[in-house]
Amino acid sequence: MTGLGKIAGAAIAAAAMFLAADTSAEEVKHFRFAHDQQLNSGYSIAYDIFSAELKELSKGTMLVDQYPGAQLGQEPQILQLVRSGDIDFAIVSSANTSTISPQAGVMSLHFLFRSEAHDIKAMGDEKVFEAIRDMIDDTVQGIHAIALGTQGFRHLYGKKEIHKVEDLRGYKVRVQATATEDAMFAAYGAQTVHMPFGSVYTSLQTGVVDFAENGVNVYLINKHYEVAPVLSMTEHEANNAIMWISDKLWQSLSAEQKQWVMTAAREVSVQEPKRAFALERTAAAKLEKMGVKIVPDVDKSGFQKIADPYLDSLAAKLGPHAEKIKTLIRSID
Repeated sequence: MTGLGKIAGAAIAAAAMFLAADTSAEEVKHFRFAHDQQLNSGYSIAYDIFSAELKELSKGTMLVDQYPGAQLGQEPQILQLVRSGDIDFAIVSSANTSTISPQAGVMSLHFLFRSEAHDIKAMGDEKVFEAIRDMIDDTVQGIHAIALGTQGFRHLYGKKEIHKVEDLRGYKVRVQATATEDAMFAAYGAQTVHMPFGSVYTSLQTGVVDFAENGVNVYLINKHYEVAPVLSMTEHEANNAIMWISDKLWQSLSAEQKQWVMTAAREVSVQEPKRAFALERTAAAKLEKMGVKIVPDVDKSGFQKIADPYLDSLAAKLGPHAEKIKTLIRSID
């Protein structure tokens, strides 16, 4: 080959490599994953698992970018943005999911989940997921459930210790805006107050509410202990969540890409609950070292005695999907 031919050949090879690289770059797509919690939370764990799995399965062509801390809105707004296709993926509490699918309130039934092990097993159960997926597909347009997760159990916190249900009577408690929580806290004798999660700190600080309730790590990373230094371990409700994909994105994916998404999402349902509960224990240890008053010996029997009759009646009132989900969860050993 002549010198000119070698130069031409090298130029053609370089052009081919450039075009191949350019084509590869075009195939890489970025997607937005939103939630309202800070990093080092159960929600960010879900993101870490999902994004890593999807990146590996897609050979780096589907990359998911995280938008934590309500950067794209509080949970009700996030759900609407997923439905409109403006957000691709999200993880949102099952309680706030009831703003678009009221039957999702079944997941907020008090003492439905008997223990940490029970909650972990339920979140990883295929039949429970399928029932929740079907509930969403039957009741909401523009959005699909793809995984389940948790942030542990919810507990009460404020400036006062709670040792028994009577200690809560007459006090104002910030709750998520679900019929389930309204009914349950009223039954305990409390006054319920609704507000976005981002307003809880100031409302506790100013006395708009006396108590809030959430997971231990959520309480820690959002610094709610600064204005509510007593954490009473009531374990009244599982702090569960649903992971989402917008229908707009779902319909644009190939069959293979859909399989990648669902395989990655399945890893969230299996792995995230265990890691989230571990994070709860770590958070409790940190809080104790910081001097936060933790009340571990709450008498839950009084709460449970009031709550038990509501398990069946509220589920039935919510609807057939809620009843099925409740029955499936209760049947898990």
